[in-house]
Parts: sequence; structure tokens; C-alpha cells
Amino acid sequence: MNIYLAGPDVFRPDALAWAESARRLLAAAGHRALIPLDNEETTAAGIYRANIALIGEADALLANLDPFRGREPDSGTCFEIGYAVALGKPVVGYLSDGRTQADKLSAHYGERRLRQDGRPVDPQGMAIEDFALPVNLMLGVSCRIVAGDLGRALAELTG
Repeated sequence: MNIYLAGPDVFRPDALAWAESARRLLAAAGHRALIPLDNEETTAAGIYRANIALIGEADALLANLDPFRGREPDSGTCFEIGYAVALGKPVVGYLSDGRTQADKLSAHYGERRLRQDGRPVDPQGMAIEDFALPVNLMLGVSCRIVAGDLGRALAELTG
């Protein structure tokens, strides 16, 4: 199976070593990793088109949903998930912290704040989704989510 690997891992200082490790992990299970680093493009439009082509070639997508540059998953990864879901491809997202989004945000803000209707809110009074999901419902419902690493996500996809 051709599996696209989405996530901010391409920005790591050791991105090439990470990619090689991911390729070995998937190859050991009989699969081929498709990684954004595989393309030679250097412009934003070129990278976009190349990644879209790789997702089109993929049979499935595994997505790193750990927070990136803030409290939420990488926005590019979220787009790639939506695109793969729209194409009918299976998607498994993985993240290190499997607590619910409401629990993670309460811990981040230092307390659990509630509106008069009992819904949790952030310090600005904005409602926090509380659907017992570790990510926003648009990700948590559209794909399978596992707490763990790439290997755990691969096992969920193929198991």
C-alpha cells in the first residue's frame, strides 16, 4: 500500500533522518511511504501541487496531529487530511497526548472555566468543544485517531 505521511515532521532539524526511519518502518510492513520531502519543488505552488499529487497516488494517509507552533495540529496537515477524506482515502491521525481537547486546554490555561450553560470556555470566553475527542471534531470524526506514534498509527490502519 502507498501511504502518504502528513505532518510537521518535514520541518524537523533531522527531517531527512526522520523520513528514512519512517520509510524503513513502512517498508518492513510491506508498504511504501510517500513523504512531502520526496519532491524536488521549492516554490509554494510547486510544493502544493507535488503534495496533492502524492496524496492522489496514496492508498491511505497517516497524519501527525501533535501541536505545531501552538496548541493545534499543523494547518497544512489538516488540509491534507481533508483532501484525503474528500477523495475517500482512509486516514489515521496520531498524537502523543490522547487526553480530550477540553482537558488539554484546561491544563494549558491552568483551570477549567465554564459558561453559565456549563460548557467549558477559554480565557476569552470562547467555547471549547467537549466531545471527548483529543482534537477538533472535524478531525476526530473524519479519521481514526490514536494516541501514540507513527508505528501505532500504521498498526491501526493495517490491523
